[in-house]
Amino acid sequence: MNHPSLKVTFLGSGTSSGVPMIACPCPVCHSSDEKDKRLRSSILVESETTRLVVDTTPDFRCQMLRASVTRLDAVLFTHPHKDHIAGLDDIRAFNYFSGKPMDVYANEMTQEVIIREFPYAFTDFRYPGVPEIRLNTMTTEPFWVGDIEVIPVQVWHLKMPVLAFRFGHFTYITDANRIEESEKKKILGSDVLVLNALRREKHISHFNLDQAISLVQELQIPKAYFTHISHQLGKHVDVQAELPDGMELAYDGLEIRDDG
Repeated sequence: MNHPSLKVTFLGSGTSSGVPMIACPCPVCHSSDEKDKRLRSSILVESETTRLVVDTTPDFRCQMLRASVTRLDAVLFTHPHKDHIAGLDDIRAFNYFSGKPMDVYANEMTQEVIIREFPYAFTDFRYPGVPEIRLNTMTTEPFWVGDIEVIPVQVWHLKMPVLAFRFGHFTYITDANRIEESEKKKILGSDVLVLNALRREKHISHFNLDQAISLVQELQIPKAYFTHISHQLGKHVDVQAELPDGMELAYDGLEIRDDG
């Protein structure tokens, strides 16, 4: 099946604390390079007719303003950690201008946390101006948002199941440190893979840089971008110089295209 041309914008490429990290004296956090200033990880996926966001970070409002997003059709959630859901309240601006609820896609585990964290959006008698959310249950079965096919890929964040997503020839994976062989098959054939690479040292629930590089090589994906980056990884320019051909560090505002 032919897929529409897609544009993917990195709204954020940082880990849960962002870069710079509050109160940190390290050289990365004090870098003057704009590529070392990382909001929390999220992407915007656009076709000619459909726009969706993966995760609403604590920086969601800033990300929407910075990317000049005036219309949004859906939000997809990877998992319920705070750095991926905390900005959901700000979808109410889209409610106001569109006059309709926001379609939110999440698995049952994530839906439970959303309802607990934003209870005022789900009461029978809602205060005027609260977010209007239409929850859609996501499994690992493919589905469509407008003309964009979404193929969920289950990965593991230590013991937590996290949903990654394939859109056309583009696959986005964040907050993972293990992928089962059956799910890796969904990634094969991608032209572009985005993968979390938290730092150089091993981590209990994230791929480190070496592990991320090895996985890209194993899957033989021709182009890869690393995201969900902490200040511990190092300065963008230094790490970029070390990476194998075809691999790059993502940065906030980076745009890539999948021509279908």
